[in-house]
Amino acid sequence: MGGPVVLDPGDKCFLKAHSARSDSKGLLRLGGHVGLIALSSLLIYATSGGWLMVPAMFLQGVFLVFLFCAVHETMHRTAFASLWLNAAVCHVAGFVTMVPPAWFRAFHLAHHRHTQIPGEDPELDHKRVDTWPLYLWHVSGLKVWAGAIAGLVTHARGVVPEHYVSEGLKPRVVAEARWFLLLYCALAVGSVAFGTDVLLWYWIVPMLLGQPALRLYLLAEHGLCAFIGDPFVNTRTTLTTRFVRFVAWNMPYHTEHHAFMGIPFHALPEVHSRFKDRLENVSEGYAAFNARYIREAIASDG
Repeated sequence: MGGPVVLDPGDKCFLKAHSARSDSKGLLRLGGHVGLIALSSLLIYATSGGWLMVPAMFLQGVFLVFLFCAVHETMHRTAFASLWLNAAVCHVAGFVTMVPPAWFRAFHLAHHRHTQIPGEDPELDHKRVDTWPLYLWHVSGLKVWAGAIAGLVTHARGVVPEHYVSEGLKPRVVAEARWFLLLYCALAVGSVAFGTDVLLWYWIVPMLLGQPALRLYLLAEHGLCAFIGDPFVNTRTTLTTRFVRFVAWNMPYHTEHHAFMGIPFHALPEVHSRFKDRLENVSEGYAAFNARYIREAIASDG
C-alpha cells in the first residue's frame, strides 16, 4: 500500500464484503471492451480509403491502448475469480499493448510498495514532465513505444537490469520478451508474405493514434500529488463519465485502488462512496486535471 491506512472495524467489514472476485463481472467487462474494439474495427472498414478512416482509427486506438487497464487489473488477479482467466487475459492484452506481464507485475508491485518515493518508485524514473517539450513528448506516447521496444530487445538478449525484478523472476522475463518478439516478427513476416496491411490499419496505426489518450489519463493518477507514503495523499481519483470508467476498468478510482489494491474493479465505485471524504486529491475530469497540470507543473521553455 505504500503507507498506513487507518481503518475502523466497520471499514474492515465493508472491505471484506466487497473483496470477492467474479468471473461473470470480469467477462462482462471484457466482452464489452472487446465489443467496442469490434465496433471501431467495423468503422475502419466502412470508412477505408476516406478521411473518416482517421477518426475511426483513433477511436480503435483508444479502445486498444486502454486494454492496458485490463492488463493492470488481471495482473493484480482481481479481474476474475479464476487465476487462469486472469493469466490468459493478461497475456493476450499484454501482447496487444506491448506490456509483458511478468516484467509489468514486478514493475507495478514495486510502484505500489513505494508509491511517489523518489529513487524507489520505478514510475518516477525518467519521468520529468515539467516543460512544454517534455510534456508534448510524454503525451505523444512515442517515448512509451521506444521504451517498450528497447525493453523487449534488452530482455530478449538476456539482460534484465531493473532492480525490482528478482533473480528468480529474470528467466521468465527473458523468455516472455523472446516469445513476444518472436510473435511480433512472425506477424510482420506473415503480413508481408500474404501481402496484407490489415495489422497496420487495424492495430499499429490505431495504437499510435490512441496512445496520447492513455498518457493524458495516466498522468492524472499521481501527477501533482505529494511525495509521501500515504495512498490517500499520493494518489488521485478522477471523477469522470461512466464510459471512461468502463473502458478504464474503474481505475479512475485510483486512490481507492492504491489504498485497497485487493478490491476488484467492479467494487471500486462502492468503495469510493464510503471513503470519498478521506481523499486528498480529487479532480473533476481529465481535461480539468491536465489544464491544472499545465498551469502548475510546466515551466516556461522561453
